[in-house]
Formats: sequence, C-alpha cells, structure tokens
Amino acid sequence: MVSSALDKQIEKLLKCELLSENEVQDLCEKAREILLEESNVQRVDSPVTICGDIHGQFFDLKELFKVGGNCPETNYLFMGDFVDRGLYSVETFLLLLAFKVRYPDRVTLIRGNHESRQITQVYGFYDECMRKYGSSEVWRNCCSIFDLLSLAAIIDDRIFCVHGGLSPYITHVDQIRTIDRNQEVPHEGAMCDLLWSDPEDIENWGISPRGAGYLFGENVVNTFLYYNDLQMIARAHQLVMEGYKLMFGGKCVTVWSAPNYCYRCGNVASILEFDEYLKQEYKIFEAAPQGTRNISQQKSLPDYFL
Repeated sequence: MVSSALDKQIEKLLKCELLSENEVQDLCEKAREILLEESNVQRVDSPVTICGDIHGQFFDLKELFKVGGNCPETNYLFMGDFVDRGLYSVETFLLLLAFKVRYPDRVTLIRGNHESRQITQVYGFYDECMRKYGSSEVWRNCCSIFDLLSLAAIIDDRIFCVHGGLSPYITHVDQIRTIDRNQEVPHEGAMCDLLWSDPEDIENWGISPRGAGYLFGENVVNTFLYYNDLQMIARAHQLVMEGYKLMFGGKCVTVWSAPNYCYRCGNVASILEFDEYLKQEYKIFEAAPQGTRNISQQKSLPDYFL
C-alpha cells in the first residue's frame, strides 16, 4: 500500500467515513507486518504524549488531536481500549491503525482489555461491525490485529506504560517479554493482569471486583519500580472524573481520554505530555460540541457498562 493511498484513507477516516472491507483487509495486513516486528514491551522515546481509553468516541478523539497536536507532528502512545461503548469504534480504531501504518515511529498502540473477541461481542464493537458492514469480516480482521498489539511500553527506560497494571506473576519487565502475546486475552495469568488490574489504596495485593486482574497497592508499585530501575507507572483503564489521577506520591498515574464517557458521565478527559526531560504536563479537554457530531447515528444508546 503506497503512502498516497494511505493518506486518502486517513483523510476519509478523519471525516468519519467508512473504509471498504477490502481497504480494511489491506490496512490490517500492512499493520500486521509492522506489529510483528514490535516487542511485547515497546521502547518509546520522549518527547511523547500518552493517552488513555478512547472507547469509540471518534469526535472526542478529534478533540484530543486539537489539544495534543496532529500526527505525525506529535509522537503519540495510546494505552488501549480503542473500541466498545462509543458509537464509532470502527472509525476510531481504523484511524489510529492507519496512523500507525503511515507513521510507525510516531504512533504506539498497546492493548487494552477491550481489545478482545469475548469483550467486544458484549460491549458493542462486534455489533457495530455487523451493523456497518453486514458481516463479521472487519471485526475478525481487527481482532487479529488486537492479538499483535504490544502489552506495555517504556518511555526512555524510565516510565512504564500499561493499560491496566501490575501482576503478582511479574517482578521484572523481562518476564513480560517472554509472554506469547499473539492470542485472545486469557482469563487469568500475567497477560490478563497487565490488561485488567487496578491501583488501590492498600499495601500489597487485593482481589479485583472486576473478576479479572488484581488490585495492587503502594508497596507493589515501589518494589516493581525499584527492581526495574523505573520512576513511574502510567496506565488507563479506570474512569477518572477529573481526567487523570496521581497515586502513591506521584509514582502511578491513571490517564483517561474519553470525555463525557458513554455520552453521559459528565467527566473531562486528559492526555499527558512528557518532554525530552520527562517533565510532565497534563492537558484537560472536554467532549466535542454536539454540533460537530454525526447525529444521524445516535438513535439509541445501548447500556454498555462494566
């Protein structure tokens, strides 16, 4: 696929227009070649802007780009949960994937717990693909890409980025590198925990109310950072009304990038910019104005909550 064809597809997707099934297949094949070369723990250089959950909120993703800068001028790291719950998961994921293929060194995509066959069949992405394409082919192509997404990223050997959090089965980052990531997200074990766990105001480990992953406390974070010579954990996965939340003396941050989540939560969203010295700047943004949205598709909102 030559870059001019890709640029046309990006232009189309930026207008929230669907690609054809053949275009999606071609895009996924190209993405596959790139992602197969990437590590389970992808190395990312600063300066970089990190983003939390997007959840198919396409017009809010465009607001994010207004605040953070366009690709490829800005180097972006998206920490998963591109799909489900929002009305435009197809356009959202394919736009990010097209940016990844067009500018592979300027866009990093890591996997969230919603990048999964089982979850997307419950929370909207599968149904959306069926509604928009009349078959499951696009969904299948996207799921095969989900399996290839990195499980984590490290910025400048200092900032550990992951969708969910830590695992009692992992003390060293090198253990993540040995996981076979090319699979559906398992129900338990290290890979599951990275995508499902949450920080909590406890000392060590706790049982997660989500039914997958664990709760992890300040001691767990401090030990992981010490063993791996890291300074901070950045993650997504949890709605934060203020857009971001720092915990454990600033050693763990949750970044949430879906404003007015599910079109009714009323929260703001954020992105986190690291400059070349890893100085942090949080940028807050609100949901796209109603007038900028493609209202025709917003007939009824399904109840997609975890």
